[in-house]
Amino acid sequence: MRESGIAGRIAFVTGASGGIGAAVVRALLDEGAIVAATDNDGGALIRLADAVASPRLVTSPLDVTQAADIERVVAAVESQTGPIDILANVAGVLATGLVADTDLAEWQRVFAVNATGVFLVSKAVAARMQTRRRGAIVTVSSNAAGIPRHGMAAYAASKAASTIFTRSLGLELAPHGIRCNIVAPGSTLTPMQEAMWTDANGPARVISGAPEIFRTGIPLGRIATPEDIADAVVFLASDRARHITMADLYVDGGATQRA
Repeated sequence: MRESGIAGRIAFVTGASGGIGAAVVRALLDEGAIVAATDNDGGALIRLADAVASPRLVTSPLDVTQAADIERVVAAVESQTGPIDILANVAGVLATGLVADTDLAEWQRVFAVNATGVFLVSKAVAARMQTRRRGAIVTVSSNAAGIPRHGMAAYAASKAASTIFTRSLGLELAPHGIRCNIVAPGSTLTPMQEAMWTDANGPARVISGAPEIFRTGIPLGRIATPEDIADAVVFLASDRARHITMADLYVDGGATQRA
């Protein structure tokens, strides 16, 4: 079987201590990468490092909404660990509620992480990749970016922004040998997802759908695991996807039924 080409490469992961982020870290380590795991929750990073116990894992607290913080951490990784070959933008926050009930502060909070954070981190890393004429950037967005969602306007809009930003960045960076792609998960078994459930029937309702709010169910009849999403991220970051850029890969069990 052809190698993925990830072994020995340096990967920078944001939102690394969460469900999908931690799965991406583990998947990259399994492929032999050296992983710089970042998150705004320093305690969770320590727990991740203890659980993984890999000499190829380095961790650093990072607030993706702060440009100076990003520049400092990215520069430190490049000087102390080596040139970043792979960027996985996983950091994200969820917001639910009707537009009429969403205040400006909440809207700005969601966009600061989900959209501006992707812009700031990608810009810092891409500037360095560009001089080397190589690299892969993968942004974890959401299938909510491609279909209207009741009570999720801020979240969906922020993810749509990060999606089109990543595709536009890919167009700019393609001549420099850098690929930019998106993974769009649907419902995934993470603490973020489970926080929306009010009782034990939450998973069943997600799978069956909710016609009263025009939400389809999941044709495959299961909710994704973080590992399902991580596998897609690793594929797009790998040499097996060397001719794929600006792609938006939905990993949602067919929920979106997107053409």
